[in-house]
This record gives sequence, structure tokens and C-alpha cells, in this order.
Amino acid sequence: MLSFKFVLLVIVGCGLVTWLTRVIPFILLKKFELPISFVEFLSFVPVVIMSALWFNGLFVQHLGHLPSLNIENLLASIPTVISAIISKNLLVIVAVGILSLAIIRFLA
Repeated sequence: MLSFKFVLLVIVGCGLVTWLTRVIPFILLKKFELPISFVEFLSFVPVVIMSALWFNGLFVQHLGHLPSLNIENLLASIPTVISAIISKNLLVIVAVGILSLAIIRFLA
């Protein structure tokens, strides 16, 4: 069995590494100025992440076969996409997606 000190050191070490990898970019970016083209490129990152998560949840993988459509997620994504077009607010988009999926699962 692992000793308490070892487990504590692993937890503290993992926390420190996680914290440093999130803080160091902010410290470095305070001292340097990024080119405008790079900042514009980075503005697409949230959209790409949300799209990847959406497509991942939209299809169900079957080994040896083509993926099938997840009907619940497809139906829930319709009001979510409409709210995204109208509001362009990430909080509203996530809230509408969660609520619409909850309503679909409640009714089914």
C-alpha cells in the first residue's frame, strides 16, 4: 500500500503542474505583444472546440460499421443552433442545449 506522504506529494505535484501550465501563458503574454493575425486565429478556438464536442455527441460509433445518428442529441441541437445564431452568447447556447436535452429526455 502506498504511503500517505507519497500520495500527498503526488497530489500536490499534479496540482502544481496543472496550475503552472495555466498561469505561465498569462505571465508570458503580459510581457509580449502577439501579432494581430495570431490573435484573430485564436478567436476561432472556442468555436472549433464547441463544434468538435457537438459532432462527437451527434454520432454514435459502432465498431466495423458507419456511425449512426444520436436522435436525442440531434433534436436538442436544433434549438441550440438557433439560439447560437440569434444570441452569439456561449452561456445562452450551453443553457439552451442543456435545457432542450433535459426536456427531450424527460418526455421520452
